[in-house]
Amino acid sequence: MTQRLLGMDGLKRHYETPAGIVKALDGVSFAIHQGERVILLGPSGSGKTTLLNCLSALDSPTGGDYTFLGEEVPRNNSEKMTSFRRENIGYVFQFFNLLQDLTVLENILLIQELAGKKDPARAKELLRMVGLESEINRFPGEISGGQQQRVAIARSIAKRPTLLLGDELTGNLDTETSNKVMEALVSACKQENITSVFVTHDEGLVKYATRVIRIDSGKIVSDEQTGNDEEA
Repeated sequence: MTQRLLGMDGLKRHYETPAGIVKALDGVSFAIHQGERVILLGPSGSGKTTLLNCLSALDSPTGGDYTFLGEEVPRNNSEKMTSFRRENIGYVFQFFNLLQDLTVLENILLIQELAGKKDPARAKELLRMVGLESEINRFPGEISGGQQQRVAIARSIAKRPTLLLGDELTGNLDTETSNKVMEALVSACKQENITSVFVTHDEGLVKYATRVIRIDSGKIVSDEQTGNDEEA
């Protein structure tokens, strides 16, 4: 059995509204082990994005426990939460968030520099890993949406995160492009030994996960291994 990376026990995230309390997460419990590729699947409003925000320490739970490598994850302390994210978390966004006035390679080098790990050779290797070695000197506006998302994946991996998170990262892409992006992501996570958790409502992405956690109304309704980990 691989090492346990993180665990949530009875996690709650409730919001007070004029209409009453909204239970975005209502007693969520699970553990994730290193090397897993987990998809959080559920309809809009199910709580999956709230769960992702708690995993990344962008949001603080209102109840329950969250441990990461055996230590309690900071909450309600923005400075400590920022440090936790910087040291442990990579994020792939739906809208790429690339800097348009930097080349593909420069986007990667900037993240490395901010993390204190500037390494041009590794940056080029990451772009080769996602199939973009021939595009390193082009600007984001000169390549397709699918290629930009693969740059975003390489960028998120450049700082060597322990946990890679994504929220509807193929939401703006057609099926063929989505498959290319996910294949690049799976390959990169395997080569870099990165654990990943992704939110989606697309059942077609299940084939890229080793595990699928389905969420509805703030609760886990199923948690199953997919059998797609024979190469992991």
